[in-house]
Amino acid sequence: MTKTNPGNYFEDFRLGQIIRHATPRTITEGDVALYVAFTGSRFAVTSSDEMARAAGLPKSPVDPMLVFHMVFGKSVPDISLNAVANLGYADGRFLAPVYPGDTITSTSEVIGLKENSNKKTGVVYVRTVGANQRGDIVLTYVRWVMVRKNDEAAVIASETVPGLSGAVAAKDLVLPAGLDFTSYDFTLGGSAHAFEDYAVGEKIDHIDGMAVEEAEHAMATRLYQNTAKVHFNAFERARDPSGRRLVYGGVVISTARALAFNGLENAGLMLGINGGRHVNPYFAGGTIFAWSEVLDKADLGNVGALRLRLVATKDRPCADFPDKDAEGKYPPEVILDFDYWAAVPKRR
Repeated sequence: MTKTNPGNYFEDFRLGQIIRHATPRTITEGDVALYVAFTGSRFAVTSSDEMARAAGLPKSPVDPMLVFHMVFGKSVPDISLNAVANLGYADGRFLAPVYPGDTITSTSEVIGLKENSNKKTGVVYVRTVGANQRGDIVLTYVRWVMVRKNDEAAVIASETVPGLSGAVAAKDLVLPAGLDFTSYDFTLGGSAHAFEDYAVGEKIDHIDGMAVEEAEHAMATRLYQNTAKVHFNAFERARDPSGRRLVYGGVVISTARALAFNGLENAGLMLGINGGRHVNPYFAGGTIFAWSEVLDKADLGNVGALRLRLVATKDRPCADFPDKDAEGKYPPEVILDFDYWAAVPKRR
């Protein structure tokens, strides 16, 4: 009997199954520094204790996307070790800030299963919850992933595709306790643009580009303790038509988010994830560009929230806002379509 864990295959999952994921992770100042090193993120409230305290927080919180990656990484050995690809995200909410020194654990519930017609793979839908050492839920989200079958003849007892909302309602967004932008310094934030300056339907070309190299994406993915074979196992990936390791989609999201600083400088605190798709694969070496569209706005009292659509491309600047066509087909250069809410200071 082997002591090693080969990971779950599609036929191993059951609807309603609850999986507690191993290896709690204490997030440290070092993790935060490495995240900045890998992404170049410059959002002020997650970079500066002084800016955070001026915004009513005890100190600079961990970037919400770093929290997402840590929670996600815990789930990989049980959910997506044998994945072909991660397909999408929905219904994500950041419910409490995480600070360096907090310990994060993850639990997932299988909420959907759908076998593909080729009988070689299937799609697994899970709701993953991240909690801190006090048991406070800090993040909850749904993702779906295509997973290989180990036995093509295995019969799947029960299948369903869950109904998912198109977006997190503004009334369900949770602001970090104490958040107050009344004394926010727009100059130190990087831009004078406040909540009132953004219009629904507005598009922003973030202009800057950033290449992600092989070593960088592998180290970033290791930082999150994401063990998915598609990101690391070059021997196995040699059998794929691409012949290359696939960059973890979270690296693309965080890189695009860092690029979005140029034009959304004061939108650093993510509040919710409405949806997201990795619409084409991304391999190391290509330069990532990004553009954003303002989909909606919500007044949350002394804080505003923008619903933003973030589109990332590979080796294609975004001055012309490359997008899907009338039939919903994306150009091959588009690699990400990501929809989220972010907190933004209002004008005093």
